[in-house]
Amino acid sequence: MPKKDLSKEDIKRIVEEENVRFLRLMFTDIMGTIKNVEVPVSQMDKVLDDKMMFDGSSIEGFVRIEESDMYLYPDLSTWMIFPWESDHGKVGRLICDIYSPDGTPFPGDPRGNLKRVLKGMDEFGFTSFNLGPEPEFFLFKMDENGDPTLDLNDKGGYFDFAPTDLGENCRRDIVLELESLGFEVEASHHEVAPGQHEIDFKYADAIEACDNIQTFKLVVKTIARKHGLHATFMPKPLYGINGSGMHCNMSLFNEEGNVFYDEDGPMKLSKTAYQFLAGLLKHARAYTAVCNPIVNSYKRLVPGFEAPVYVAWSGRNRSPLIRIPESRGLSTRLELRSVDPAANPYLTMAVLLEAGLDGIRNELTPPAAVDRNIYVMTEEERKEAEIYDLPSTIHNAIKALRKDQIMVDALGNHIYSNFNEAKRMEWAAFRQTVSEWERDQYLELY
Repeated sequence: MPKKDLSKEDIKRIVEEENVRFLRLMFTDIMGTIKNVEVPVSQMDKVLDDKMMFDGSSIEGFVRIEESDMYLYPDLSTWMIFPWESDHGKVGRLICDIYSPDGTPFPGDPRGNLKRVLKGMDEFGFTSFNLGPEPEFFLFKMDENGDPTLDLNDKGGYFDFAPTDLGENCRRDIVLELESLGFEVEASHHEVAPGQHEIDFKYADAIEACDNIQTFKLVVKTIARKHGLHATFMPKPLYGINGSGMHCNMSLFNEEGNVFYDEDGPMKLSKTAYQFLAGLLKHARAYTAVCNPIVNSYKRLVPGFEAPVYVAWSGRNRSPLIRIPESRGLSTRLELRSVDPAANPYLTMAVLLEAGLDGIRNELTPPAAVDRNIYVMTEEERKEAEIYDLPSTIHNAIKALRKDQIMVDALGNHIYSNFNEAKRMEWAAFRQTVSEWERDQYLELY
């Protein structure tokens, strides 16, 4: 969405003209969950003067009770009015950064942390780090109580259309709502698995793109519910079919344009692009914990369902972790294929940028491209080609993250320690749970 250069007076005028009755102040917690504080427009001056407080101790991973006061600083460029009206009038939205009472950015705020990491581009003269996301989701039917079932709403496949794709009307309504909010939707189609959909929107600078992802999730879930459907961004909701990814198309710009493009370079890629690529490959095992942050993420990262399993790159082949799409010029980009939509986008972009900048800073060289199907290579062949595996569980991913100080620093101590503890507890709870699969396999046999 194009950034809006709005002043406080502009917003006050729009609120008056559009009869907005409530302001929703949105932010994202460490786990990637959208949080919001909703206030009546009578509080507008307080909101616009950065005086709105909330209890940070009620948000997981923020602060302890004795230091709970937090301030919401709204980013005026994120102003929008939701297209669906509540019973009590229109609702306006502002995305906020979190500040401590002493007026400093709160280190546990993922959006604020990404802003901190983006400053690392300055030493290279880069002006923007752009992201074009490709989020996928499933649509499930709901029961008579409004709870999600595991019944898919269609039997469609990749690029199918009605009557097989019964989610088409819902997806069309989502696209129309997104466009009314200023999104530039580039593609919308049925994905490989039944009930699975993808909507791609135009790239933007990292902060705006992450804001867009969070807004997108909210719109998708809201519109799906109006169709009697439940939209889920869970990476692998069903066994035996493809999971949902969120491929991240990344590019770096400076005043002259896209720094990944070089007309005379190998594959028309610049030295900077190869160094950034090498950094992404070097830190891949560590940042997987952030890009694939839940137990369920690792049910998707298995052979046979198009998701990457190995750390490698290619210009053609879709089995490696990183692909170089064919477009060049301003559209030159690196596509990381492992990220799933459960990821916190702000933390994801922080670790990916830091990984790439480490490659540039240390002038790293990537291994050779792998242009054959990695899944049919033997272990010896993979070893010879310097191809290694992504972590197979969140437990292994967290261990890899712990060993990579550059990735820990990209999160900052506050976010890293809280994220690490939450994931450790999540793994412990999962490990102790006895599943239906285990009972089916072992109850009679033993």
